[in-house]
Amino acid sequence: MRKLSKQELLAQYAEGQRDFSDLEIAEVDLFEANLPDIDLARSNLQKAYFPYANLSNANLQEAQLQAAQLSDAQLDRVNLTKANLQKANLSRVNLRYANLREANLSGADLQRADLSFADLRDANLEQADLRRANLEQANLKGAQLGGANLFSAQNALLENARLNNSTINPDGYRKLDSEDESVGERFTFDKEDKGDFFSDQ
Repeated sequence: MRKLSKQELLAQYAEGQRDFSDLEIAEVDLFEANLPDIDLARSNLQKAYFPYANLSNANLQEAQLQAAQLSDAQLDRVNLTKANLQKANLSRVNLRYANLREANLSGADLQRADLSFADLRDANLEQADLRRANLEQANLKGAQLGGANLFSAQNALLENARLNNSTINPDGYRKLDSEDESVGERFTFDKEDKGDFFSDQ
């Protein structure tokens, strides 16, 4: 992987370059950076700091984004296919129409994220926090939701998602089927909290 400093990346982007694939730039601070259409495919962005950044339509396929801070970022129509977002902070992020197929989102914070029309097929969302997320028309076919918290998630289509007895459904109840894994159902749940257990961190 090639290495660039934050200043070099921003300068080259300002000059019109968009291809920054296979880049080593872990822990970079790009707070409020305006980088639509950037190509960071397969780059190492572990623990990068992106709050309020604009990465609309970016290519982050197979990027390493473990523990990255992406809260309130614009990630609409981004390509995150097979990206590793384990334990990333994606709270309140805009992921409308994003491609998250086969992405690793285990343990990620997706509270209040807008995932409407996102492709989450076969994504790993185990232990993810999806409280109050907008899942309107999101494709969750084959998505792993074991241990995920979906309390108050809106318009969740869970018919073909993989739930287990530790999954907290949008209505606040756990799945208690006899089988360890089961197919979910559709929820359009929207009501007030039920105490500290479901409250925001």
